[in-house]
Amino acid sequence: MSDHGHEHGPGGHSGHSGHSHGVSADADRRWLGVALTLITVFMAAEVVVGLIASSLALLSDAAHMLTDAASIVLALIAMRLAARPARGGFTYGLKRAEILSAQANGLTLLLLGAWLAYEAVRRLIHPPEVQGGLMLATALAGIVVNVTATWCISKANRTSLNVEGAYQHVLNDLFAFIGTAIAALVVVLTGFERADPIATLVVVALMVKAAYGLLRDSGRIFLEAAPADVDPDALGDRLVARPGVVEVHDLHVWQITSGQAALSAHILVEPGGDCHAVRRDLEEVLRHDYHITHTTLQVDHSPEQVLQVVRPGDRTMADDPAHCEAPHGPAHREEPHRH
Repeated sequence: MSDHGHEHGPGGHSGHSGHSHGVSADADRRWLGVALTLITVFMAAEVVVGLIASSLALLSDAAHMLTDAASIVLALIAMRLAARPARGGFTYGLKRAEILSAQANGLTLLLLGAWLAYEAVRRLIHPPEVQGGLMLATALAGIVVNVTATWCISKANRTSLNVEGAYQHVLNDLFAFIGTAIAALVVVLTGFERADPIATLVVVALMVKAAYGLLRDSGRIFLEAAPADVDPDALGDRLVARPGVVEVHDLHVWQITSGQAALSAHILVEPGGDCHAVRRDLEEVLRHDYHITHTTLQVDHSPEQVLQVVRPGDRTMADDPAHCEAPHGPAHREEPHRH
């Protein structure tokens, strides 16, 4: 007997409708749009002021704001693509467009950080004259704008790596303006012009840290790794411990996109056991304890030989290629087994 179970709970394939805090996709786009407007207007003014003040920190902030604006535009486009229904060869739709957006945001943070680090080191060696007063006034205005923009994006769904990428861009820009304001104050009070590139290097370190987090998390999704909070071996042991389950193998758990996990597995139940009841029980465990609502479970009755008393490591019919031609990963049983 074989039983394939497919469970699609609320939020399993609903794009952003499953937000943990109840924010809709339209609200996400609205908040991102407000932040984009604020950033674009201030960025244009900052370029002019940065050139007048000869401040690398201000020009680097403006360049960073350009990538902020680009990251928000990219996030908005990715949201539109991800909302499209599955069709044709794209059986999951275009949900991973959001992960592409997150990767692009992480990469631009790294590239921008590399350029700013080069310019900062160059100015440490040969510091230009900096107009500290103008630099300070602009930086303080930038802090206000970026606090507002950061707050707007924080109101959107940050469980999405797509939104988180845009958020990290703007948050790092806020840190940059704070660093610029401190550097400007130092220049005004002491005349130490190297404070400008030193502040830039501090911001570069923050950018690299944010970029690494985005690239790591989005890379895990592209490589179809298990969600960071799920240990597949522990999960397999948990499932095989449920009543009626003899063995769990070919267990796969991965993320379709941020916040949407999927799982498939081959389940062997006791001879004469109720396959449907076992499947429903396992689906409930996965839904309630692991928040995995997209499941595909192939449930079969175990051959009698699997129930024989064997030593750990001995082969059973479950290990026979005829039973499963290309098994992946360990077979989980109610006995010691390799992970």
